[in-house]
Amino acid sequence: MTLVILDRDGVINHDSINYIKSPDEWLPIEGALQAIARLNHAGFRVVIATNQSGLSRKLYDIEMLNRIHEKMQRQLSEVGGTVEAVFFCPHSEKDHCECRKPKPGMLLEIGERLRVSMEGVPVIGDSPRDLEAARAAGARPILVRTGNGAETEAQLADEKVEVFDNLPAAVNALIAERASS
Repeated sequence: MTLVILDRDGVINHDSINYIKSPDEWLPIEGALQAIARLNHAGFRVVIATNQSGLSRKLYDIEMLNRIHEKMQRQLSEVGGTVEAVFFCPHSEKDHCECRKPKPGMLLEIGERLRVSMEGVPVIGDSPRDLEAARAAGARPILVRTGNGAETEAQLADEKVEVFDNLPAAVNALIAERASS
């Protein structure tokens, strides 16, 4: 099975400058949950890697974060999908941890825990920090234009990064690539 790592906010669900602080605020982007289900059915393992500095900022607690992820898993289940694990960094930028993207610590931990080399693993995100973390971990950065993705794309300049309109388009490309190999 091939691993795919997804950022959460802006890739799977709508992001907010005020943070996603409750299950009611967690709203999936159209087609994203179905795209994850398609990955599952094509034999991909799906894991989330997300910065959640709202925890250190005391905007919500771990119980609330778990409730948000329970809602996500429930809605995924309704369309035939699942996420194998959710890895998150609870720290803010000022904590200077190794797990907060753009540092690769969280992605490297995923590789260690799942006993998978990060070499070439697709990491789909919407921000520069997602792309930087993927590169630093030796993974394959993929940008979607949802969330902050359009702004990120404008900042890319000459960087060679795969860019797709949204998660369903990125998933279509990954499944087609796998079928042709």
